[in-house]
Amino acid sequence: MQGNVSFSSTLDSLALATFVERMLDNYLPDGRALPYPVFPLIEPTLERLEHCFSRIERKYYNANGVARFDHLNSDHMAMFLYMLANTSWRQTGDTELPTKLFYLNKILNGLDLYFSVSLPDVFLLVHPVGTVIGNASYADYLVVYQNCTVGADNGVYPTFGEGTILFSRSSVLGAATVGANVVFAANSFVVNTAVPADSIVVGQFPQHRFLPNPRSVRNRVFDAAS
Repeated sequence: MQGNVSFSSTLDSLALATFVERMLDNYLPDGRALPYPVFPLIEPTLERLEHCFSRIERKYYNANGVARFDHLNSDHMAMFLYMLANTSWRQTGDTELPTKLFYLNKILNGLDLYFSVSLPDVFLLVHPVGTVIGNASYADYLVVYQNCTVGADNGVYPTFGEGTILFSRSSVLGAATVGANVVFAANSFVVNTAVPADSIVVGQFPQHRFLPNPRSVRNRVFDAAS
């Protein structure tokens, strides 16, 4: 970890694994035993979460030198369940448990974020109800709000540079190439579009416009431990 930021969790690893397994049992009671226990996946997932949360400059994530994961904060859990599913898939190659964790995240948080999507190491989901995050190419310092869509057009997904904010109801589709330090305003929409760095995107394709973005995405949201 960078700097002097420490990390805490409201549940220890065993309690967190038990919590997840009980939720899977309650919400997806198919009568099938899990292919392997959740507990061994908790520590590597929390390490990823620590790396991410320690860089987020928000009071519910990092305050007074302590990055904190709260299992009763739904935004925290949305990020945790994605990382847990992705970690499980990376480490085992199995798809059954990752699929169930993806489904659980969708049930609890209304978030469609498949376990095989490669989000960056440092990102933030803000009230992501109704958000669909597809298999695009992402870079660090990504922020995604509610009702956003990142998806394909003819099987081609967007590519994002470092430092992106997608405000509510914004959509980026197809062969869009997004430069660094870009903000998508609420309700904005582009498809198969090159978006220059240091831009604010407003309006909807093909009447969208690019305005200058004078603020650094990284500095306004992240870098708590830098």
